[in-house]
Amino acid sequence: MESPYKGKTGLRRLLNAFGYSLAGFRAAYKHEDAFRQEVLLAVILIPLALWLPVGLIGRALMIGSVLLVIIVELLNSGIEATVDRISLDSHDLAKRAKDIGSAAVLVSLINTIVIWGLVLTG
Repeated sequence: MESPYKGKTGLRRLLNAFGYSLAGFRAAYKHEDAFRQEVLLAVILIPLALWLPVGLIGRALMIGSVLLVIIVELLNSGIEATVDRISLDSHDLAKRAKDIGSAAVLVSLINTIVIWGLVLTG
């Protein structure tokens, strides 16, 4: 069965997509502790990256690495919500999906630490 929203085109589609994105941000902020913590980290680190005396490429890498954490957390939260929607029962595949999503967030956080360390140490 096709979604009734798939037929929208042009400006209407863009406006709908923007509204869905804002709803996703609100849902993640409301329901996901890790997302709130990572947003707080971004609120601190992004202005710091703009303030520190580093080159433009270093600054872009620093900010991009922080935004990557937010992106991966949003995807992980979507995976977790989908798994929970299917069943709250304990299942090996559900645990695997959630653990892999969590591992992706950890890798993105390590990536941020490495990039910031490399940029700041020159």
